[in-house]
Amino acid sequence: MSYDPQVNECDLTVKKLGELKSHLQELQNEKIIRLQKVNSHINMIHELSVVMSFDFLKTVSGINSSLIDPANGQSKSISNDTLAKLTGMVHSLQQDKQKRLQKLQCLGNTLIELWNLLDLPADEQNKFEHVTSLISSSIDKVSGEGCLGLVIIEQVEVEVERLNVLKASKMKELVFKRQNELEEIYKGVHMDVNSDAARQILINLMESDNVDMSNLLSSMDDQIAKAKQEALSRRDILDKVEKWKYASEEEKWLDDYEKDGNRYSAGRGVHKNLKRAEKARILVSKLPSLVENLIAKVKAWELEKGIPFLYDKASLIHMLEEYIVLRQEREEEKRRSREQKRLQEQFAAEQEALFGSRPKKPLGQTNSMVGTPIGRRVSTPSGRQGGVSSLKERRGSARVNNLIPLNFVALSKDDPVSRDN
Repeated sequence: MSYDPQVNECDLTVKKLGELKSHLQELQNEKIIRLQKVNSHINMIHELSVVMSFDFLKTVSGINSSLIDPANGQSKSISNDTLAKLTGMVHSLQQDKQKRLQKLQCLGNTLIELWNLLDLPADEQNKFEHVTSLISSSIDKVSGEGCLGLVIIEQVEVEVERLNVLKASKMKELVFKRQNELEEIYKGVHMDVNSDAARQILINLMESDNVDMSNLLSSMDDQIAKAKQEALSRRDILDKVEKWKYASEEEKWLDDYEKDGNRYSAGRGVHKNLKRAEKARILVSKLPSLVENLIAKVKAWELEKGIPFLYDKASLIHMLEEYIVLRQEREEEKRRSREQKRLQEQFAAEQEALFGSRPKKPLGQTNSMVGTPIGRRVSTPSGRQGGVSSLKERRGSARVNNLIPLNFVALSKDDPVSRDN
């Protein structure tokens, strides 16, 4: 009470009566306020007992028994001491609730890490879904019955301990699984990695007692994340490398195809080869610009990263430059081949124009022929029995035993010249 007025029994004035009535009203109002505070605190303790699974009646009766079961018409205690104890209890329980929530959130995060680490099935994870669901919850939103009970916390602690034991037994397997994943990433983007040396280092670390396996796995996870970023930075160039390699293979096939003299002969697959050759010519025509763009991209990448772009342990720039040189040599070889063929055809045409369709043999010359064009077969006395003359227009005259000289003139028997001789 704010004050305790002295009652003068002799003062029975109306004024005094009014003062007493006013003071009584103040006391009644304060009683109502105190009772409301008591009930509010009791309700808060009850809500906390539901969430944290502790004995509500025992907790409240420990403060004052009248708060639970008023006996013989005794009202609830609303004294200063009771209010102070109730306020302190509510504050203590709220702090305990915060600590339990933080502990379960920490255990929940640990559970998720272990699940991911051990690749546990979903049915095992679902058993603790009520715990992991609290990870992102605020203190005011947690109101589920028994969700912060000591029994729940103990169950989660036991599960975490079990998984840690399992993790220790499988740690070597997990480490090599991470190493395999790392090697697959590097292999997929044609990056050089010394697998044997890396595995030997891991074995030495695991056999020693100077390394924390969790830190080792965390370090490998960081390496995997870094490898994925490097692979992503190489992806655009590698896509163009695949196009270049495919176009180069088609270029080689086209060269072999065009050297085949029977490529137009009727047979199975000729139509498909013609279509493939048509597409290959289009693809090959784009090769110079494709290689040029690829070299520009590789140089830009190397300038940005400060390291050479390796493709299966070899410098990609050197591979492209070597390809350009070899391609130029092949083009030069093709040009020389075409020029040689043109000269041969020109020489054959000149020989034919010079000697006619077949060389002429003067009268009295031996059977050997002079100036035979390259690649042509002519009718000779020795070759008349075993070969076929290429001069079809003179096949009839080739049947005789001796060739008739071109300057021979036939004279009739009645000619005077013949008679004189």
